[in-house]
Amino acid sequence: MAVLVDKKAPFFHDDKTFSAVLGDGSIVENFSFQNAAKGKYAVVFFYPLDFTFVCPSEIIAFNNRLEEFQKRNVEVIAVSIDSHFTHAAWRNTPVNQGGIGPVGFPMVADISHEIAKAYDVESSGGVAFRGSFLIDKDGVVQHQVVNNLPLGRNVDEMLRMVDALQFFEENGEVCPAGWHKGEKGMKADAAGVAAYLAEQADKL
Repeated sequence: MAVLVDKKAPFFHDDKTFSAVLGDGSIVENFSFQNAAKGKYAVVFFYPLDFTFVCPSEIIAFNNRLEEFQKRNVEVIAVSIDSHFTHAAWRNTPVNQGGIGPVGFPMVADISHEIAKAYDVESSGGVAFRGSFLIDKDGVVQHQVVNNLPLGRNVDEMLRMVDALQFFEENGEVCPAGWHKGEKGMKADAAGVAAYLAEQADKL
């Protein structure tokens, strides 16, 4: 599986478009990753299929935290190999009937599997693994994690990664193990490591 960290995110630097259902429920055939994330950070997450089991819990978890992502200037984008029509039908299905309800972020249709292959998350069965990618405002991948099909992801961890990336960009300090927003960072030199560990080693 490819490591995309520190590389240009696929489709964030060209005018390639795809069919999608947008956060307002409208269906479009000209969704552009580049345009959707212009001037923003982006989280692109893949999931296997609509109308399945673990997937709705993840999508609802992302949607429940969408305001927190938006506060951080992050565009959330979901991708699966289903059609945009299936995405729309799933959005129109109530949560208590196995649907996801009117989630507020785009759901991209990867019927050709082109996106899953570009991000190297296509499983041997053809569906996408549970891949998540954090992409900076320059369209470069800064973080990725890929789970196998039975293993639901931790959406709060992605928020933590966004905070860590933005902290580093703003302060120039690196983020030690388990760092959370509001905590001390570490200067990236020998003195900085020593000073941090002297205070924090027993809390790690």
